[in-house]
Amino acid sequence: MGEWTDKAKGRVKETVGVATGDRELEAEGKKDTAKGQIKEKVEDAKRVIKDALDPDKPRRDEP
Repeated sequence: MGEWTDKAKGRVKETVGVATGDRELEAEGKKDTAKGQIKEKVEDAKRVIKDALDPDKPRRDEP
């Protein structure tokens, strides 16, 4: 859930920064958006690893 809030907060800051000409706020928004994207990728990787290590889950190559 944190990745969504970071990405949304970043988009808002970036948009306000562009609209007001505040380059520092725009850069901060880009940083927050990137942080949210990184969190999302980490969560995806954790999910893939957990699924791969789950012995009770049938594999695709098994009938």
